[in-house]
Amino acid sequence: MPEPLKIAVIGVGRMGPIHALHVHELEKETGQCVLAAIVDADLSRARTRAGELGGTAKTFASIGEMLASGVAEASVLATTTEFHRQHSTELMASGHRVMMEKPLTGTLEGDREFSAELDRKHPESLMLAFQRRFDPPLRYAKDLLDSGIAGRAFKIYTALEDSGPAPNGFRSGGILPDMSIHNVDEVLWLTGKVPVRALTIGANIYSHALTTAEEDFDDALLYMWFEDSLSAQVQVSRNHVSGYRVETTIFGENGQIQVGRFDQKPFEITVEALGRRGARAPLARKVFPMRDYQKPLPEFIDRFGFAYKEELRSFVTCCRERKPFPTSHRDALRAQEVISAGMRATIGPEQAAEVARA
Repeated sequence: MPEPLKIAVIGVGRMGPIHALHVHELEKETGQCVLAAIVDADLSRARTRAGELGGTAKTFASIGEMLASGVAEASVLATTTEFHRQHSTELMASGHRVMMEKPLTGTLEGDREFSAELDRKHPESLMLAFQRRFDPPLRYAKDLLDSGIAGRAFKIYTALEDSGPAPNGFRSGGILPDMSIHNVDEVLWLTGKVPVRALTIGANIYSHALTTAEEDFDDALLYMWFEDSLSAQVQVSRNHVSGYRVETTIFGENGQIQVGRFDQKPFEITVEALGRRGARAPLARKVFPMRDYQKPLPEFIDRFGFAYKEELRSFVTCCRERKPFPTSHRDALRAQEVISAGMRATIGPEQAAEVARA
């Protein structure tokens, strides 16, 4: 039997602790991996995280120190976006395969350059953490869509709304590149298609005034048009004050598939396939209980805890069996290309005023 995959988790500010926890759990459950190292520029924070998980992981203040020690052979990278390219390149150059949080670089130009470099030097070394592809409710919805239960899909609506503003000091390339990349990848994954046209509408309507974060909008809509009479709408917002909202609706010629409805029940997600008007019962229905981690965590963990763990399980399997990853830098670039196309055709408050005056 192969030895356990020795994993380093790099960056344990927001998302890293969840990945470290899941590595630790998979170590206990399967024996196929081991949390070998935790790396963070704040060494005391790294030591605290390691202590919370039994204290067996080695701690380091830099990737270079960790690589020099030889304690790990693969990495989960959760540092800030501006360091993604630098850090992942350093890891891959040392032979690590890397699962990295989105996005690639945060800009379209950077994504194109980095993707080309990866194709030349490390074509199978990077897995992008598009956790929605591993989410049980969404995977069930895709199975229903592929079965034809709702007929030909002609519209997909997917929403991602935070209950509060981005944290103070947060910097992003815009609400759509930062938030909607998950929704866009979801649409491309569900349909297997790439849009031919896109448009963005954005505004600052509430939460932008409650934070020092630098972002273009606090509320935005990305509209995509595909061939074969298919459209998709992505709605992202920082203004859903009642709680974290994640919903997807697939509209078909014979009905629709609904994934989640906001009702302040974060640990219970219902997926339904509904027929045409007048049908007495859903065509299909399944309720998915989500995991309650029993401690304060970012609100998106309540919804996607299982998905984060399953994507990590997939990463471990692919590394151990030397297989290609199910997601890669190519998926990240494809999603960013779509978002950028929409942003080049943005309608904001000023443009809307011009249209009203015309």
